[in-house]
Amino acid sequence: MLVSDFDYYLPEELIAQQPVEPRDQSRLLVLDRETGCIEHNEFHNLLHYLKPGDTLVFNDTRVIPARLFGTKQETGGKVEVFLLSRTTNDDWEVLVKPGKKAKPGTVIEFSDNLRCEVLQSTDFGGRVVRFQYQGIFEEILDSLGETPLPPYIKTKLTDKERYQTVYARERGSAAAPTAGLHFTRQLMDSCKSMGVNLTFVTLHVGLGTFRPVAVDTITDHVMHREYYSVPEETAALVNKTLAAGNRVIAVGTTAVRTLETAGTSGQLEAKSGWTQIFIYPGYEFKIVKALITNFHLPKSTLLMLVSALAGREHIFNAYQEAVDKRYRFFSFGDAMFIR
Repeated sequence: MLVSDFDYYLPEELIAQQPVEPRDQSRLLVLDRETGCIEHNEFHNLLHYLKPGDTLVFNDTRVIPARLFGTKQETGGKVEVFLLSRTTNDDWEVLVKPGKKAKPGTVIEFSDNLRCEVLQSTDFGGRVVRFQYQGIFEEILDSLGETPLPPYIKTKLTDKERYQTVYARERGSAAAPTAGLHFTRQLMDSCKSMGVNLTFVTLHVGLGTFRPVAVDTITDHVMHREYYSVPEETAALVNKTLAAGNRVIAVGTTAVRTLETAGTSGQLEAKSGWTQIFIYPGYEFKIVKALITNFHLPKSTLLMLVSALAGREHIFNAYQEAVDKRYRFFSFGDAMFIR
């Protein structure tokens, strides 16, 4: 398969620049993965499509203020450092912009009490850096860093919490798991009241999720690794759900990748580690039966993932209908339920 097989035309004005208020007032396109039938609804009516015994699996990662601005110690040149993932306590994989001159040994200063040294280059064009600081790193990062928004969002976000899910708790992501942005606490409580189970995994969103595909053939693309964790209680609940013949519904593609990484045997294992799983058409799902997701960028790995679940033809028909009906796309856009 070619990457160009996953391209589509999207009018620029359909790229959502602001989230809707309240969160659950976005539109919802419901796609039957078997028949390709499409329904149109609103997200607060999600309960119409859920059943007692279903289990919703959320990614509880929290976005950190991952964008830092500093200067090179030697030259005074301005540098942007984008935190991707922590490798040890003070060592991080990052992107440096401009990066060509950020060679090992380069020291970048952000404030009087925060600097980093470039240790090495990585195979994806990034760097590994070691931070030196006075105090608590997370508190310094909160005061100096900026919460990163995707480059296609041009409007400044006034409330930073709107780029966090209401259940975000595990710090570590460079981007939000955006399917979860549609959920309110009230909607989650309503799900529980009707007998739907709610449980959590963690995947810290990094370069693997949003890195553009730079090859022509899908199988030549290599995903960058991202850290994930599946708790014991989640594994037990998911396995109980599957044994009862009920649905495991992933909230977002990051939840899908976590569940499928830890569930290769058809049973979900409680484990943590690094995943590079790349899901595209032809993949056989072991755990996930349905998916709540947003509308994804052309030629992205996320579009390939949803095409693997519902079939490329069904997905592209749904996307065309979404364009025709003026749905809002990408991170702050509307939602799709693939059932």
